[in-house]
Amino acid sequence: MKLEGTKEFDAPREVVWSVINDPEKMAKTMPGIESFEIADDRHWSAKVKVPLGLGGLKMSISFEKLEERPPEFASLSAKGTGVGALMNMQTAFTLSGEGEKTSMAWEADVKIAGPVGSMGQRVLQPIVNQQVGHVLAAVAEHVQQAKGGGATS
Repeated sequence: MKLEGTKEFDAPREVVWSVINDPEKMAKTMPGIESFEIADDRHWSAKVKVPLGLGGLKMSISFEKLEERPPEFASLSAKGTGVGALMNMQTAFTLSGEGEKTSMAWEADVKIAGPVGSMGQRVLQPIVNQQVGHVLAAVAEHVQQAKGGGATS
């Protein structure tokens, strides 16, 4: 399942980069996150409850930063396991813009295997789209906090 889009931010590229390139800040943008652990600046993991109709799917997800070119490009890989599902995701972000405006082009290739994956793209696509929407809204909120308050962790 390939997804892509563009998100506009009213903030300098360096501020947007500081949010999307910080695993701890990005963890706070993920819906259903239950715990989070950073191994190093290229590897981290999370326990997540993905909302899937009846209850939810608990997954352990390992993230690895594959490539980065500050402050314009980053890609990462995520591998998740849960009861009835295996998930692989490759995602990339490209930032452009000058001054107080930044445009983020993003893409994600999500593969879900196992019984959950057999539900098919028709069922999974709206759920994935909803989760992406939540993440992008949360990223925008964190960017505004980083820009406005100047308080970064």
